[in-house]
Amino acid sequence: MSNLKEIKERIGSVQETKKITNAMYMISSNKLRQAKKMLAETQPYFYATRQTLSCIMRHIPIGTENVYLNTYSEIAPEDRRKGYVVVSDDKGLAGAYNHNVLALAESMIPDPGTEYFYVVGEVGRQYFRNRGIPIDGDFQYAAQKPTIPLARSIASRMLEHFEQRELEEVYIIYTAMKGALATEVRVDRLLPLAESVEREEEAGGKDGVLNDTLFMDPSPSAVLDNIVPPCVSGLIYGALVESFCSAQNSRMLAMDAANKNATEIVRELQRTYNRTRQAEITQQITEVVGGSRKRG
Repeated sequence: MSNLKEIKERIGSVQETKKITNAMYMISSNKLRQAKKMLAETQPYFYATRQTLSCIMRHIPIGTENVYLNTYSEIAPEDRRKGYVVVSDDKGLAGAYNHNVLALAESMIPDPGTEYFYVVGEVGRQYFRNRGIPIDGDFQYAAQKPTIPLARSIASRMLEHFEQRELEEVYIIYTAMKGALATEVRVDRLLPLAESVEREEEAGGKDGVLNDTLFMDPSPSAVLDNIVPPCVSGLIYGALVESFCSAQNSRMLAMDAANKNATEIVRELQRTYNRTRQAEITQQITEVVGGSRKRG
């Protein structure tokens, strides 16, 4: 790249790109602050939902028959039909955020024809479509606006398949915040419930003392039928908010890295420009001196 004009054009191009990445960094920073506020407001609800479900499950008598408790022990684990709620983002330019979620989802699919997928986010939808993997629940442009109604819609679609015995297990794959700026991809099992919480009879309660017995009317199974759908919706909503916060965090870090790279590239190009310019000046001086000697 010895041509000075080409170098100057390259510097200008990188500087224009830096303006874009810097603007995206500022936008992501603002969205991250909003997302963290939403996450702080959601976490108590998320934890309360898990505690409520766990408390009820501890008091369900052993032997209670209910679709949400059926572990399908007669079916080998590798033969069970599984459903996956996959939470990606609606946009790219977020570092490895989408890649990590989708790579984990694909690694858990031994045979794509036997699984159900409920995909949140345009990136995930495009990913599965390009690989010819059918999607059973498509929630486009929803990752940027996690809401309770959206979580209920996802849960309703998934629960319909589970209650009709078309699925034996349901998981959610999402990205959670781990510390102030770190994130990690998680896989949580949503259904069935029996193996995911301790029973009161098995755990013996805290410090070996049983909690007060809950009165379940008209029956434990009826209580589960009414409490599980909203609880599952709550768990999905919590995962959506975690993912939204993680996406903004990843995008902010990616844009910050892009800004630093652009600054370094401009610095190197400027050095190349100065060296090239100095070489041209030296050559011109040499030609002038050489010409004057010939005339002398």
